[in-house]
Amino acid sequence: MNQEQLRHMQQDAGFIAALDQSGGSTPKALRLYGVSEDEYHNDKEMFDKIHEMRTRIMTSPVFGKDRILGAILFEKTMDRMVDGKYSADYLWEEKGVLPFLKVDKGLAPEENGVQLMKPIPDLDKLLERAKERHIFGTKMRSNILAANPEGIKAVVDQQFEIAKQIAEAGLVPIIEPEVNINIPDKAEAEKILKEELKKHLAALPEKTKVIFKLTIPSEDGFYSDLMEDPRVVRIVALSGGYSRKDANEKLAHNPGLIASFSRALTEGLKESQTDEEFNKLLDESIESIYQASKK
Repeated sequence: MNQEQLRHMQQDAGFIAALDQSGGSTPKALRLYGVSEDEYHNDKEMFDKIHEMRTRIMTSPVFGKDRILGAILFEKTMDRMVDGKYSADYLWEEKGVLPFLKVDKGLAPEENGVQLMKPIPDLDKLLERAKERHIFGTKMRSNILAANPEGIKAVVDQQFEIAKQIAEAGLVPIIEPEVNINIPDKAEAEKILKEELKKHLAALPEKTKVIFKLTIPSEDGFYSDLMEDPRVVRIVALSGGYSRKDANEKLAHNPGLIASFSRALTEGLKESQTDEEFNKLLDESIESIYQASKK
């Protein structure tokens, strides 16, 4: 593990940009960007379009280490070039931004009020390739849809089992057990989740480092105690469907919690915008998220 990169992630101000839309979420991301489905005819053309969008964001003069700590990449993005370099190398060498890789393969059907991750075949091979591409860490998402103790325990069990494998490979795992923002028992689900996270953290060796990516909690400052654990590099927040304005307001009430936004980051960006218009809006978005993450 690169100690300079670890110190940067632990101590510096900023947030993580989530640029990891996968096959299932790419059409929606493109529609929001102003690219309709009749503008591409197969997966290759679709992924070419989303890579153009991601490249435009990453190469923007307003995107850099002064406000952005890391960026989460989709696997196909890791294997593509940005300005003549592999995406991860471009991010770190040109922008000073830590590259993370989304490693999950999507969600299984709902059971016991949660969606576990689908199996991740050949994860060891993917982690080896990630290290060859100079990836710093990984991300994997589960989905919690009810305050069901059995289901939430299964989510955390699975997340930590895979996180250990990732840490042993020398990468820093982002553990993302998302609590759906629209469920009526969200606060109760978060209480159950935090207790499970604490149990699993206590069983990890202190040298093992993890990052949590969690839904902005219903109770302000709810995860502050988890931030004190020496194994926790950082706790970052997903926007979870909130608008950027709402996500920033909620984030600002949670000291120490920093953003890892996707839709809220790219909100309002359009393919048709001039570079000046695009960069101005992206700058405003980055600055607002950065300020909310500094509270």
